[in-house]
Amino acid sequence: MIALEEAARDVLPEDEADAALAARVWRPELGGPSVAAVRAGHLYDVSASFPTMRDLCEAPDPAAALRAEAGEPIGSVASLLANTPPERRDRQKPWLLTPIDLQAIKAAGVTFVVSLLERVIEERARGDLAAAASIRAEVTRLVGADLAKLRPGSAEAASLKSVLLREGAWSQYLEVGIGPDAEIFTKAQPMSAVGTAMEAGLHPKSSWNNPEPEVVLVLASSGRIVGASLGNDVNLRDFEGRSALLLSKAKDNNASCAIGPFLRLFDDRFDLDEIRRTSVSVTVEGPDGFRLEDVSSIAKISRDPADLASQLFSPEHQYPDGAVLFLGTMFAPTADRGEAGKGFTHVMGDIVTIATPKLGRLVNRMASAETCEPWRFATAALMRNLAQRGLLR
Repeated sequence: MIALEEAARDVLPEDEADAALAARVWRPELGGPSVAAVRAGHLYDVSASFPTMRDLCEAPDPAAALRAEAGEPIGSVASLLANTPPERRDRQKPWLLTPIDLQAIKAAGVTFVVSLLERVIEERARGDLAAAASIRAEVTRLVGADLAKLRPGSAEAASLKSVLLREGAWSQYLEVGIGPDAEIFTKAQPMSAVGTAMEAGLHPKSSWNNPEPEVVLVLASSGRIVGASLGNDVNLRDFEGRSALLLSKAKDNNASCAIGPFLRLFDDRFDLDEIRRTSVSVTVEGPDGFRLEDVSSIAKISRDPADLASQLFSPEHQYPDGAVLFLGTMFAPTADRGEAGKGFTHVMGDIVTIATPKLGRLVNRMASAETCEPWRFATAALMRNLAQRGLLR
């Protein structure tokens, strides 16, 4: 089996020296987590000024605020990263966590044409992987594969809907893919995400699933986008294919949401336009010798990231602790991993690496959700710990 610590050694962005990077670190001597600044490959505890990552994101200029804090030295990124994989962790030493805490964890679905078509296929296959290939050909014939230029909610999209309804080919996924309203759902609960060099969870009853490599926007309570990270919105294609009402069971399981390695805050060197230009790579390396590589370009997204953020925050819905928003993925692997016609699905022990040059590398090993570290430290525990440390005010 591929060693998780080996795969996760190099996680920093290529321009780390210019980046305003924030991390969260578990500090055993304090019995809880600290917000930290990442500088020159080292971590500095800034929780005296920012007890939570939510507090840092609420600053008028989070990047400037982070840079202004000297902080208490914790250790090198390399040493904490080496101590993060659960199977080799020394619990007397600090380790890395996901870089978010109190924020709501939301995700946008079917925001790319490729994933849109695959969702329609899942729906028609009703979770049956073996039926997907023939249905894929039928759906492509009816819908076409060139929907990238079609603006969701436009008159042209409405006309296409009318045609597909007459053909009996309309789908709930096409509704959110090309209709006026985006699909935005709750991916996981605040404080439940895992970070880099940790195990990511798959439901043990799933036999058709895949990683979903995505950029994750980080928003303050005002709805202002303040930064970004990387995420794996682990996807159970068989569960969701059987019924869209199984979305929560397909998406929200122990360790099934990975975000990291760091939060990069927006500044004059890195902003939303940089996100719009970025490409997200994904690599899957299996214990069976299997290897898959792919790249998704955010430029091919059907809804602009700012539009998705504006549909999350509205006068009808507020997030007083801010939110993070997965932007969706165009990654939908269809190549056979084993038996012909069976397509791709995970094997326990797969190492998934999601990367961009300016956000770094998020690395996780896939495991059954019930064998991953159980989620025990949530909001109440955080508040008690911060109170004990004299950080609540």
